[in-house]
Amino acid sequence: MATIITGKNTIMEAIRVGRTVYEIYIQDHTNREILKLARENNIPFTFMNKQTINETLPPNHQGVGAKIEDYTYLTLEEALAKPKNQKVFVMLDGLEDPHNLGAILRSADAFNVDGIIIPKKRSVQLTTAVAKVSTGAIEHVDVISVTNLHQTILTLKENGFWVVGTDMNTNETIHDIQVETDLCIVIGSEGRGMSRLIRDHCDYIVKIPMNGHVNSLNASVSAALVLYEVFRRKGE
Repeated sequence: MATIITGKNTIMEAIRVGRTVYEIYIQDHTNREILKLARENNIPFTFMNKQTINETLPPNHQGVGAKIEDYTYLTLEEALAKPKNQKVFVMLDGLEDPHNLGAILRSADAFNVDGIIIPKKRSVQLTTAVAKVSTGAIEHVDVISVTNLHQTILTLKENGFWVVGTDMNTNETIHDIQVETDLCIVIGSEGRGMSRLIRDHCDYIVKIPMNGHVNSLNASVSAALVLYEVFRRKGE
């Protein structure tokens, strides 16, 4: 199976990390860096006029696209088996917006997150839109696909993880997160936040301290702030 991705940075990063790229579609000769990488890696490319490339690629393609091998997911067991102490995972509870997932991938790459956990159902998956928004970060962050978030939390706890939920209805803040352990940070959906079942199984809940008139943030912004605080406190 193959996936179509678009955007200069997304395609260049896919080539650099060695992902199988079957073909590149280019509107004109201005994407010289991509052409250079394609030639160096013996990747076929096709020049297209504006009408043809618009018919071939999804909207907002920036004049370049590529057909690549499908993105793959890790199992939780594979992610846990990786040799690293004090892992940091992000669990996404019902996130549906591909732009939020793409942005969270960028933050996860920036702040040394070891994996993003998403459920197989009722959640955004790795798509063309996610890849484009991630601007290449999708190539550097493991995405872990699970059947049941509740069971995943139980397994994480059995493996020594502390599970930290995020919600405004709590007294503890992100500055109270205990970072000297394996962590799983839970980010809720855009409209509903964390589900009741997932919230009830978190070890504790933290909020982002704010002083404005609006007391909620976009899911990807919230994730970025929490992950930066963990990254900062770990001294990485």
